[in-house]
Amino acid sequence: MTAILLAVNGTLMSGLELNPNMTNVGGIFVREDSTDAHYRLWSINDRHPGMIRVQTGGAHVALEIWQLPPDSFAQLLSSEPAGLSIGKVTLQDGSEVLGVLAEPWLVEGQKEITETGSWRRYTGHHHTV
Repeated sequence: MTAILLAVNGTLMSGLELNPNMTNVGGIFVREDSTDAHYRLWSINDRHPGMIRVQTGGAHVALEIWQLPPDSFAQLLSSEPAGLSIGKVTLQDGSEVLGVLAEPWLVEGQKEITETGSWRRYTGHHHTV
Protein backbone atom coordinates (compact mmCIF):
# COMPACT_ATOMS: atom_id res chain seq x y z
CA MET A 1 0.00 0.00 0.00
CA THR A 2 1.26 3.47 -0.85
CA ALA A 3 1.66 6.35 1.57
CA ILE A 4 -1.49 8.07 2.84
CA LEU A 5 -2.04 11.81 2.49
CA LEU A 6 -3.63 13.39 5.55
CA ALA A 7 -4.90 16.97 5.89
CA VAL A 8 -4.46 18.45 9.37
CA ASN A 9 -5.77 21.79 10.60
CA GLY A 10 -4.61 22.05 14.20
CA THR A 11 -2.07 20.94 16.75
CA LEU A 12 -0.57 18.26 14.45
CA MET A 13 0.71 21.02 12.13
CA SER A 14 4.40 21.94 11.88
CA GLY A 15 5.80 23.52 15.01
CA LEU A 16 2.63 23.06 17.07
CA GLU A 17 2.03 21.08 20.26
CA LEU A 18 1.24 17.63 18.83
CA ASN A 19 3.43 17.79 15.71
CA PRO A 20 5.87 15.29 17.31
CA ASN A 21 3.01 12.74 17.17
CA MET A 22 3.12 13.19 13.38
CA THR A 23 6.88 13.11 12.93
CA ASN A 24 7.41 10.23 15.40
CA VAL A 25 5.28 7.92 13.20
CA GLY A 26 7.15 8.86 10.02
CA GLY A 27 4.95 11.72 8.83
CA ILE A 28 6.50 13.88 6.12
CA PHE A 29 5.31 17.45 5.44
CA VAL A 30 4.09 17.77 1.84
CA ARG A 31 2.60 21.28 1.52
CA GLU A 32 0.31 23.95 2.88
CA ASP A 33 -3.17 23.99 1.36
CA SER A 34 -6.73 24.92 2.25
CA THR A 35 -10.18 23.44 2.06
CA ASP A 36 -12.83 24.48 -0.41
CA ALA A 37 -15.32 27.04 0.97
CA HIS A 38 -17.55 24.49 2.78
CA TYR A 39 -15.96 24.22 6.23
CA ARG A 40 -16.49 25.80 9.63
CA LEU A 41 -13.92 25.86 12.44
CA TRP A 42 -14.28 25.97 16.24
CA SER A 43 -11.84 26.28 19.11
CA ILE A 44 -12.32 23.33 21.45
CA ASN A 45 -11.57 24.80 24.89
CA ASP A 46 -8.63 26.66 23.27
CA ARG A 47 -6.77 23.30 23.15
CA HIS A 48 -7.30 22.30 19.52
CA PRO A 49 -9.63 23.10 16.61
CA GLY A 50 -12.65 21.18 15.38
CA MET A 51 -13.58 21.42 11.68
CA ILE A 52 -16.90 20.38 10.14
CA ARG A 53 -18.05 20.37 6.50
CA VAL A 54 -21.28 22.33 5.90
CA GLN A 55 -23.58 22.93 2.93
CA THR A 56 -23.77 26.71 3.45
CA GLY A 57 -22.01 29.31 5.56
CA GLY A 58 -18.58 27.78 5.27
CA ALA A 59 -15.19 29.23 4.40
CA HIS A 60 -11.72 28.14 3.28
CA VAL A 61 -9.73 26.71 6.21
CA ALA A 62 -5.93 26.63 6.09
CA LEU A 63 -4.33 23.24 6.61
CA GLU A 64 -1.23 21.19 5.98
CA ILE A 65 -0.96 18.03 3.91
CA TRP A 66 1.24 15.30 5.39
CA GLN A 67 2.30 11.94 3.99
CA LEU A 68 2.10 8.97 6.35
CA PRO A 69 3.28 5.38 6.03
CA PRO A 70 0.11 3.21 6.03
CA ASP A 71 1.22 1.16 9.03
CA SER A 72 1.56 4.29 11.19
CA PHE A 73 -1.85 5.75 10.36
CA ALA A 74 -3.71 3.95 13.17
CA GLN A 75 -0.97 4.78 15.67
CA LEU A 76 -1.34 8.50 14.91
CA LEU A 77 -5.14 8.40 15.11
CA SER A 78 -5.13 6.66 18.47
CA SER A 79 -3.34 9.67 19.97
CA GLU A 80 -5.95 12.18 18.74
CA PRO A 81 -8.47 13.64 21.25
CA ALA A 82 -11.97 12.16 21.53
CA GLY A 83 -14.43 13.67 19.08
CA LEU A 84 -11.96 13.97 16.23
CA SER A 85 -12.24 11.55 13.36
CA ILE A 86 -10.98 10.96 9.84
CA GLY A 87 -13.08 11.75 6.81
CA LYS A 88 -12.73 13.01 3.27
CA VAL A 89 -11.76 16.69 3.05
CA THR A 90 -12.26 18.62 -0.19
CA LEU A 91 -9.34 20.91 -0.98
CA GLN A 92 -9.57 24.28 -2.72
CA ASP A 93 -8.65 22.67 -6.07
CA GLY A 94 -11.57 20.21 -5.76
CA SER A 95 -9.44 17.16 -4.96
CA GLU A 96 -10.13 15.04 -1.89
CA VAL A 97 -7.76 13.73 0.77
CA LEU A 98 -8.29 12.15 4.15
CA GLY A 99 -8.39 14.73 6.90
CA VAL A 100 -9.10 15.36 10.56
CA LEU A 101 -12.72 16.38 11.16
CA ALA A 102 -14.78 16.97 14.29
CA GLU A 103 -17.87 15.05 15.26
CA PRO A 104 -20.80 17.47 15.64
CA TRP A 105 -21.13 16.96 19.41
CA LEU A 106 -17.57 18.18 19.94
CA VAL A 107 -18.27 21.73 18.73
CA GLU A 108 -21.52 22.25 20.66
CA GLY A 109 -21.13 25.27 22.95
CA GLN A 110 -17.59 25.97 21.71
CA LYS A 111 -16.26 29.22 20.21
CA GLU A 112 -16.58 29.39 16.44
CA ILE A 113 -13.41 30.71 14.80
CA THR A 114 -14.29 30.19 11.12
CA GLU A 115 -13.72 33.90 10.39
CA THR A 116 -10.01 33.55 11.28
CA GLY A 117 -9.56 30.93 8.54
CA SER A 118 -7.00 28.93 10.51
CA TRP A 119 -5.97 27.59 13.89
CA ARG A 120 -2.57 29.29 13.49
CA ARG A 121 -4.17 32.71 12.98
CA TYR A 122 -6.53 32.17 15.93
CA THR A 123 -3.74 31.16 18.30
CA GLY A 124 -1.07 33.52 16.96
CA HIS A 125 1.33 30.67 16.11
CA HIS A 126 3.31 31.55 13.01
CA HIS A 127 4.23 29.23 10.20
CA THR A 128 7.45 27.31 10.90
CA VAL A 129 7.99 25.05 7.87
